[in-house]
Amino acid sequence: MNIPQIMERMIKMIKKLPAVGPKMAERLAYHILKMSQSEIDDLINSMQMARQIMKCCNICYNFSDQNPCQICSDITRKKHSILCVVETPQDLIAISKVKNYHGFYFVLGGALSPLDGIGPEDIRINKLIKRLKNANISEVIIATDTDSKGEVTATYIAKIIKKLNIKVTRLGYGLPVGGNIEYADEVTISRAIVGRQEM
Repeated sequence: MNIPQIMERMIKMIKKLPAVGPKMAERLAYHILKMSQSEIDDLINSMQMARQIMKCCNICYNFSDQNPCQICSDITRKKHSILCVVETPQDLIAISKVKNYHGFYFVLGGALSPLDGIGPEDIRINKLIKRLKNANISEVIIATDTDSKGEVTATYIAKIIKKLNIKVTRLGYGLPVGGNIEYADEVTISRAIVGRQEM
């Protein structure tokens, strides 16, 4: 049976979302069709509001409804001299859920991937170095993913930061090799922070 053209367009748009394959996109499209008009209006409205209100914090580059964000504005945080570097806002959220990290964050906005044409100028490495030079940071925790891109990024950043005489650590045991931080549970991330190792 041929799928109506308007449905094909909807499925095609849903497939653009990360980790959504053709079957899942089709399922989601038909689920949306079954939703009530008020639910669809709420969904559309929430997406439009988020797009209009959410902005990038000019200190850590996390998404927030204020600038600077709530974390960067929090003067009660205990570890002002520790900075945790992550790839994405989702990674920041995952780490912020653990109870044993009280420092600040920096979102790179991706990872180095020479095969995909993503170099140091394509992520926020220069902005990270500028922040480190202008802030009183004694330790940088590199919390990039443990896949090949994350490891390349961690090694590259560590070499630069060490020249600034700042201690560089990497998340320790607990995170599986090749895994993504945003999918790890709080206990795993907590153990990884406690077991971080100097690079």
